[in-house]
Amino acid sequence: MEGAMNSSYCMVVTTAPGRQEAENLAGGILENRLAACIQMADIRSFFLWDGVLQKADEVVLSIKTTEKRYADLEAYVREYHPYDVPEIIKLPVTGGLPGYLSWLDSSTEEKIKNDQ
Repeated sequence: MEGAMNSSYCMVVTTAPGRQEAENLAGGILENRLAACIQMADIRSFFLWDGVLQKADEVVLSIKTTEKRYADLEAYVREYHPYDVPEIIKLPVTGGLPGYLSWLDSSTEEKIKNDQ
């Protein structure tokens, strides 16, 4: 578990306009090993956009990843998210169960391509 203590972790929050978009985004993130776990919940959002009060049903994604994978995760969300300006909020994880953090590390390791 030594690796778990030497790495940094974060949770990234984003929203999607519906369940299908959220699941597509989550699937791509996990297939690319940009996160270890994504939880989703239906929410009702209120926000100002272009100076107008908006109300929308959305799905919030809580994405658990490592600092090492954050830049690639952000780039992926920016490319594949249906919104022009998606919510991408990075929250630091300051602690956690060592076994869980170790799992985050192993789940987000980039696969090494064997070209031989």
